[in-house]
Amino acid sequence: MNAAPRAGVDPSAHEPPVLRVVDLRTHLQTKAGLARAVDGIDFELRRGETVGLVGESGSGKSMTALSILRLHPQPAARIVSGRVEFNGTDLLSLSEREMRRVRGRHIALILQDPMTALNPVYSIGDQIAEPVNLHQGLRRRPLVERTIELLRLLRIGDPEARRRAYPHQLSGGMRQRVVGAIALSCAPEVLIADEPTTALDVTIQAAYLELLKDLQREMRLAILFITHDFGVVGRMCDRVVVMYAGRVAETATRARLFQYPGHPYTKALLRSVPTVAAPTQRLVTIEGQPPPVTDFPPGCRFHPRCWLYERLGRPDRCRTDLPLLQPSGPDAQVACHFAAEVGRHRPEAGLANKSVRTPA
Repeated sequence: MNAAPRAGVDPSAHEPPVLRVVDLRTHLQTKAGLARAVDGIDFELRRGETVGLVGESGSGKSMTALSILRLHPQPAARIVSGRVEFNGTDLLSLSEREMRRVRGRHIALILQDPMTALNPVYSIGDQIAEPVNLHQGLRRRPLVERTIELLRLLRIGDPEARRRAYPHQLSGGMRQRVVGAIALSCAPEVLIADEPTTALDVTIQAAYLELLKDLQREMRLAILFITHDFGVVGRMCDRVVVMYAGRVAETATRARLFQYPGHPYTKALLRSVPTVAAPTQRLVTIEGQPPPVTDFPPGCRFHPRCWLYERLGRPDRCRTDLPLLQPSGPDAQVACHFAAEVGRHRPEAGLANKSVRTPA
């Protein structure tokens, strides 16, 4: 899929955020030590807007989503600080009973694998009906009618028959739509989609993304879209938050991020995506792996793999000082000591960083 961004406007730019995450930190106690999976992240999400949360596996994207809904694995994981404000209310201050009223009703979650999200022993209709019964109190025939309405909304053919089916009787694309029907059953204000198209082929993926955009326009839904695919980012997102090693490396509008990436990590990621304009161009690679969450390097966490660090002669500041998010343009922030140099250099194809710090 081509990663070129499509034209669009920033919806609800002047509205207050429906979801605001401030300095969120979620740590896990492991045999290897304290794992700082989410280590101080900030972002906002507005009505009718899609914010993409992108980065390599292990960057903290999914743990961020689970922490927002307080579904992080307990007791190993705990939220140690920060705020998650939904319409001005800090979700971290609510009781578990109050949080159960928020989950599904106001903030919904679509997980990556529909086969693990769906219960194999319950029919599709029963699983869609459960949150509607819980949050809206519908029963009997009105509940059945609402279930059929939701299946039709997600463009599932023959909804009367499909509601009696079981997950194993549906295709992967159908199962993903059923998960979407469950998430949207109570008309939430915020939808968190955690890589919902990873298990789908390209054709089904494109149709599913268009369906989400259509539903977003109808419901003025705010979507936090978690992905590692910049093609999906270019198709879906209004703004983008790039994560690395539990922190935000860069945040910007989609158009600005694609045209003027401000962080060396973002620039290398974009150069690793094939494009229609240059199909034979050799792609950039980022050698090594993200650091283990129990053993982050001092200073900038990306510096052991950073092409710009090498290009600038390995500045001491990158090894000693953790960079903080700083404004880098209109509605853009970047956490890099040498962000001004990123636009003047470019990563080389087949980049090999000799200083790569490989996890044990």
